[in-house]
Amino acid sequence: MNQSPQAQGRTTAQRSVRTSFPAPDSSGPAADLQRRLSTRHIRFIALGSAIGTGLFYGSSETIKAAGPAVLLAYIVAGAMVFIVMRALGEMAVRHPVAGSFAQYADRYISPLAGFLTGWVFAFEMLMVAIADMVAAGKYMGLWFPSTPGWVWMLAAMLIICGLNLLQVSVFGELEFWFSLIKVVTIIAMIVGGIGLIVFGVSMGGVQPGLHHLVDDGGFAPFGVWGIVMSLAIVVFSFGGVETLGMTAGETGDPGKAIPKAVNSVPFRILIFYILSLGVMFCLFPWRNIGTQGSPFVQVFTGLNIPAAEHIINAVVLTAALSAMNAITYTLIRTLYGLAQQGQAPRSFLKLSRTGVPFLPVTMVFSGLILGLVAFLLIPDTLFLLVASIASFATVFTWVMILVSHYRMRRELRGARVGSGAYRMPAWPVLSWIALAFMTFVLVVLLFSDTGRLALLVGVVLAAALTVVYLVAIKPRHAGRIDLEVAEDV
Repeated sequence: MNQSPQAQGRTTAQRSVRTSFPAPDSSGPAADLQRRLSTRHIRFIALGSAIGTGLFYGSSETIKAAGPAVLLAYIVAGAMVFIVMRALGEMAVRHPVAGSFAQYADRYISPLAGFLTGWVFAFEMLMVAIADMVAAGKYMGLWFPSTPGWVWMLAAMLIICGLNLLQVSVFGELEFWFSLIKVVTIIAMIVGGIGLIVFGVSMGGVQPGLHHLVDDGGFAPFGVWGIVMSLAIVVFSFGGVETLGMTAGETGDPGKAIPKAVNSVPFRILIFYILSLGVMFCLFPWRNIGTQGSPFVQVFTGLNIPAAEHIINAVVLTAALSAMNAITYTLIRTLYGLAQQGQAPRSFLKLSRTGVPFLPVTMVFSGLILGLVAFLLIPDTLFLLVASIASFATVFTWVMILVSHYRMRRELRGARVGSGAYRMPAWPVLSWIALAFMTFVLVVLLFSDTGRLALLVGVVLAAALTVVYLVAIKPRHAGRIDLEVAEDV
């Protein structure tokens, strides 16, 4: 394999991370992951992470903040996400490793940056998984109101951790069908909603039409400030799409699969959000969207579908489990990648007979148990806590991806080495634009109570992790990792 240009003459000590993946040996402590995910699996794992309760229920919060003009916020944020994904995709094709952006940050920024990126992202994924677990318990309450929510949360925990112990190809297939249910529901809502608009079918005495986009205060009833304040929520709703990078270590042909997935997934997510919300805006006055439960229930009720509430409840339950499934997969691979970097116990590298990192699965299960205990102690504030941590961590992760990519391209240019066939266009201009946007989002967080809490939790978490790194990791650290370059780059 080819070595990175800086690695060819480097004299400082380094830790090597392989991008070649032989058949796994579960008896050894450092067996490699299996390459059994197809392009179809990769696309739907990313969709499963990014399309969940944020769209089915959380979209009502962004509408309250900006009105119909929130569509602009989704378009702008979606464009920035695409830039991030192109940067991540280029690095993943060059260095197809399971640790993804944590290892890229270690290699191209610093070992401390890699440590922070990996553990902040892992903590984010754990928080989001806990939120999805709580949501699953809440959805089951509709059908079994007398059963305590923690029972269903425990069941969700056992099911998802059990699925993640299966061969990765089985996991990928299950996640494909999980996500497909969500996608079909969204498409059905869009098509059915357009039908109601075209045929002028009134819903609750309200006539559908484009006029709803400008009625009641105009397209932007809260002005530019409303759009700005919705950005933090919108960015959070896109969080999780970066999990696509984690699949590079288990993809049969990363050079082909990753570019296809990167080019399609962000646009698909953006279309789902823009079209579904656009249809809703044309069906109802924007102030009425989500006031009586899920906006999707309102649309399916208008289509005269019997038991719409139960149908959508089944869908959002699947959405929560799908997101929890994809996020758990990502969290396990993050811990595996950190172990490869020497920033987590080496025991995390040992694989089960099915080729899955066994101990990271048990660690995730333990974390979810703590989430279950937290739910029993603070049921009313747990969602706020996990959302605050996740929103900061999402932006932090995206910034580290962009900075890592910038440093990689600059290093390759300095060594006069080509960056490969799949590279971000208009570099470094797009990188600077995206970084400026992420900085702006962090500033926007200061103007809301939940945003300030997110920043506070994020800063405390980063400070604590820095102390851990300086005390426990740096003294035995051998320098930056040396990521080998894929043979076909």
